[in-house]
Amino acid sequence: MKIEYHGHSCVQLTSGGNSMVIDPYLTGNPTAVSKPENIHAQVVLLTHAHSDHIADAVGIARRNNALVVAIHELATYMSWQGCNVLGMNIGGKASVGFADVRMVQAFHSSGIIVDDQKNIIYAGMPAGFLIHWDGMTILHAGDTCLFSDMKLIGERYNIDLAFLPIGDLFTMGPEDAVTAAEWLRAKRVVPIHYNTFPPIRQDASHFVKMLGERGIQGIALKPGESTTL
Repeated sequence: MKIEYHGHSCVQLTSGGNSMVIDPYLTGNPTAVSKPENIHAQVVLLTHAHSDHIADAVGIARRNNALVVAIHELATYMSWQGCNVLGMNIGGKASVGFADVRMVQAFHSSGIIVDDQKNIIYAGMPAGFLIHWDGMTILHAGDTCLFSDMKLIGERYNIDLAFLPIGDLFTMGPEDAVTAAEWLRAKRVVPIHYNTFPPIRQDASHFVKMLGERGIQGIALKPGESTTL
């Protein structure tokens, strides 16, 4: 499986001619090197509704006739934008054909801010995704703080790779993310949601070192870089 990091929290998984992209934010992302029109995927997963996670979701989904998977309220909103959607909720599991996705909790906020109307559209709870594909389990934690039920997730699921936010301020920082990796029992960890803007600047190499001291493989990818699983 190819794991491609597009910057911020946007990652793309590809295997056997199938592909899914998670939290596509390329337009307006100062670190992105990929263009949204070059993203080809059958599935778009959205962890929550903040603009730095859904900015290119509609465009990518409509160009690819892709399925948008999100929590019920956000999926409904995306359907109003002309997308094919699958709404689900925390604790549920669904098939997208080539993979199963299970929605897990995240502690954050979620809403669509309409600046010119001074309005915030409620978009359901934030979430993470467990992706079961090719005999592997991959976690995209979404935007979250450290929470104790990560231990339960780690006990129940054999996580081959976890995408964990480390930016601090809006999510957990590196120290809490290391603890999260331990609680999740993740074999490998790719840091996300950092260095996009000055307030979330972090040293990914130091994070990888802290993981290594605990026997966990850290993989710090720059936007546009990829690895295999």
